[in-house]
Amino acid sequence: MGNDGGSIPDRRDLVRNKPKAEQADKANQTRARWFFCALSKRPLQEPVVSCDLGKLYNKDAVIEFLLDRTAFGDGEEICGHIRSLKDVKTLSLTPNATPKPDRLDSSVDRGLFVCPLNFKEMTGVVPFVYLSTCGCVFSQAGLKAVSSSTPPSAGAGEDAGVVRPSHRQLDVCPQCASKYDRSEDVRVLNPGPEEEERMQRVMEGRRAIASAKGKGKKRKAAGAGVDSECAEGDEGRAKKKVGGPTMGRTVVAGTSRAVASSLAMEEAKRKANMSEAVKSLYKAKDGAGRKETFMTMGTFTRYA
Repeated sequence: MGNDGGSIPDRRDLVRNKPKAEQADKANQTRARWFFCALSKRPLQEPVVSCDLGKLYNKDAVIEFLLDRTAFGDGEEICGHIRSLKDVKTLSLTPNATPKPDRLDSSVDRGLFVCPLNFKEMTGVVPFVYLSTCGCVFSQAGLKAVSSSTPPSAGAGEDAGVVRPSHRQLDVCPQCASKYDRSEDVRVLNPGPEEEERMQRVMEGRRAIASAKGKGKKRKAAGAGVDSECAEGDEGRAKKKVGGPTMGRTVVAGTSRAVASSLAMEEAKRKANMSEAVKSLYKAKDGAGRKETFMTMGTFTRYA
């Protein structure tokens, strides 16, 4: 077939299959998420913070990102949802006190931190969670075991005996004794894709509720300002009413004086423009030769 002395090529020689896409090493990805900062890619070093999506960051890297959002090339893709330090929580981690492994055994990754309840290492093999109220970090299994063995609101102190709604179960942090809601305040660290999508939806809903509350507070504040202005106006009108009689008499007296003075000025102008013939009708020039009685005094009559 090949005219080369009897060699027969088969399908493997004639058909080339499409090479498989290269897949990232899952072990390296897991190690990068649990041992390195998701933003700066530097090794995790306390203080360590986490966002609502459960990613781990060095706090100094987050601050640098907030000061300059272009400081890291893929910063917006990784943590674009972080707007301020209020969007992250400083974690209370328990350092790993076990001795380091031998140098010859480099395949074993020693976790930097452990769970304070069952001392499981935080390496990605066991799922870990943190409490958004206090920032304490535990393994999911250890926290679940403690929460199931402790009744809700146990050790509540001053709130002991208070009846709470059935849908809101408050537990006590086993490390710092602060209260948390197991249905809302427990966040998974480095979750899978599906869990991360769910956490993102919850985060967006929480922010929408907070934004609505903020707008409501602003409207209430604006309404309170309008009410205070109206109250001040009413108070001013009331003060005017309190001093009404005295102020009214003063205004009337001043107005009367002004009107009297204006009438006097008009009368003086009218007499000044009056002719001598008209003046002679009201008053004699020399005052003699005219006799006035009480009936004709101040009036004009030819018989006076």
